Amino acid sequence: MNETDHSTCQHCGAHVTDRFRRVFGDDEDRAHRCGDCDTYARLSRGSAVGIDVAVPDPETFEGRHGGEADA
Repeated sequence: MNETDHSTCQHCGAHVTDRFRRVFGDDEDRAHRCGDCDTYARLSRGSAVGIDVAVPDPETFEGRHGGEADA
């Protein structure tokens, strides 16, 4: 895998910095989630590594952590 592949979020394709990947990414410095598609609460618990975390995912739990609220 080349550097270009590592510089994007594996989930949404957004650009992620080298620092973000080193801090939050997996052992190969890949980010499985990023700040564009996930919350800091989830990222800090391991979602960027690819771990399933207990904090609700903003993509599947609308109205939570920036998701669209129910009308």
